[in-house]
Amino acid sequence: METLKIAVIPGDGIGPEVIAEGVKILKRTAELDGRFQFDFTYFPWGCEYYLQHGRMMDEDGIDQLKAFDAIYLGAVGYPGVPDHISLWDLLLRIRKSFDQYVNIRPIQLLNGAPCPLLNGSKEKINMLFIRENSEGEYSGAGDWLFKGKPEEVVLQTGVFSRKGTERIIRYAFDTAKKSGKSVTSISKANALNYSMVFWDEVFEEVSRDYPDVPTYSYLVDAAAMHMINDPQRFEVVVTSNLFGDILTDLGAALAGGMGLAAGANINPEREYPSMFEPVHGSAPDIAGKGMANPLAAVWSASQMVDFFGYEDTGKTLLDAIETLLEENRVLTPDLGGTASTSEVGDRVSDILQEMI
Repeated sequence: METLKIAVIPGDGIGPEVIAEGVKILKRTAELDGRFQFDFTYFPWGCEYYLQHGRMMDEDGIDQLKAFDAIYLGAVGYPGVPDHISLWDLLLRIRKSFDQYVNIRPIQLLNGAPCPLLNGSKEKINMLFIRENSEGEYSGAGDWLFKGKPEEVVLQTGVFSRKGTERIIRYAFDTAKKSGKSVTSISKANALNYSMVFWDEVFEEVSRDYPDVPTYSYLVDAAAMHMINDPQRFEVVVTSNLFGDILTDLGAALAGGMGLAAGANINPEREYPSMFEPVHGSAPDIAGKGMANPLAAVWSASQMVDFFGYEDTGKTLLDAIETLLEENRVLTPDLGGTASTSEVGDRVSDILQEMI
């Protein structure tokens, strides 16, 4: 039996609550599957740790995490700690240190999930966003000149390397080829006359190596419109760090809300651990109330199971989420129910028992 070593960073706000349910369900999944087991190690890093120690994680935190097969992250951010500190000193530090250059966000409307579109359906809303996750607009490059003076100037520099741009686009094409789907590139070359013109050129170059994969290209503003009025045109979508960040939150609104928004930060070469997380944030206004929706944490857990090569069990875990939504009985308040976070986790666990 394979033992998978998982570093658990529950983090801030509702993070510990939803991660507790995710861990519960991962343990139950492993028990029912029988081919693997998990070994969880917890790290108390986050904003509370920052307020006590002046940093978001141990100084040697990255070295500690190298020993694990994957990282399971709850949420980062809490009042009292500036967002740029909590984001850069933990989440982005891990992503960059471990070259997790692929961010995978499924935008998939499950049966039973709410959708704001009049004719929204599972068949129409089923996209997979492949977001560049290591450079681009979130490279951290720039300068702050003449600070505090009338001539103050700030420069935020987007960094698009050929290596970084080509490898994310190629990953999207490989994903589409395996699943028999199209690839859509989203950029803004008409206004960003260096970075996005370069992105479009690399996309065109890579596409020639995949003549059987249909391709489409949209400007980001047009893509946002089409995601609302014609979402079924999108299958596999590849885009930059910033555009992917924004559009996947729009996608989450189409696919049931942030309580169902899961994400994976992947190092495809597996030289370093990959990281799996719900992307709804720390929601400090409901932290500790047992109201948080754990389904995004469970969905990201299913991505983790997929990543380890147990796709059949990962799909069963996703099917269990869909069954829970279809039952419409044990749901948290964001989905119109009255159940607690732990009650939802318990019901998913029970459904798994029936499925596996």
